[in-house]
Amino acid sequence: MNHLIVYAHPRKESFNHAILETIVQSLRQKGHEIIVRDLYAMEFQPVISSSEILGGVGEDIEQEQEYLKWADVITFIYPIWWTGLPAIVKGYIERVFTYGFAYRYVSGEQMGMLKGKKAVIINTQGKSHAQYAASGMDKALILTSDKGIFEYCGMELLHHVFFESVPSSDEATRTAWLKQIEEIAGKA
Repeated sequence: MNHLIVYAHPRKESFNHAILETIVQSLRQKGHEIIVRDLYAMEFQPVISSSEILGGVGEDIEQEQEYLKWADVITFIYPIWWTGLPAIVKGYIERVFTYGFAYRYVSGEQMGMLKGKKAVIINTQGKSHAQYAASGMDKALILTSDKGIFEYCGMELLHHVFFESVPSSDEATRTAWLKQIEEIAGKA
C-alpha cells in the first residue's frame, strides 16, 4: 500500500518525532511504500493567498495533491495546540484540500472527492483525557477534525489516537504508546 505521512512538530527530540520514526519503520518492515511530508522541515507556507481562494494553486500545492492522489492511507501526526491543529497543519488543509480536489458541491449537495482514501490521525496533548472530557473538548476535537475535515472530504477514518499528558509521561508509558503505534501500522 502507499502511505503518505503528514507530520508536524518543530522539534526532532519530541515524542511526535518518535511516533513518526516508529510508524515509518513499522510500515517499511511490512513492505509498504511511504512518503513523509515534514511540514516544518519543508518550511511549508500555511497562509492561503487570495489567488488560491479563487481556485488557482501553485506547483507546490499541485505536488502535495499528487501525493494525496498516490496514497491509499494518509496519516497525520501532530500535537494538539490550543485545542486544535497547529497552524501549519491547518494551513496545509486549507491550501491542499481545495474545492474541486478534496470536495465539491453538486446540485447544492456536498461531495467528498477523496473517497477510497483512508485516514489515521495521531495526536499528542498536554492535558489528560479526563480534562478534555470535562470541558467537552474531546468531542469538539473529533467533530472538527474527523468529521469536519477528513470525513467531509470522503475519507474513511481508520484510527484517531490521542496520547494524553505527554510532557509528564514516563518512559514506560511512552514505550507502551510506541507499541500501540506499531500495532496501528500493522493494521493500516
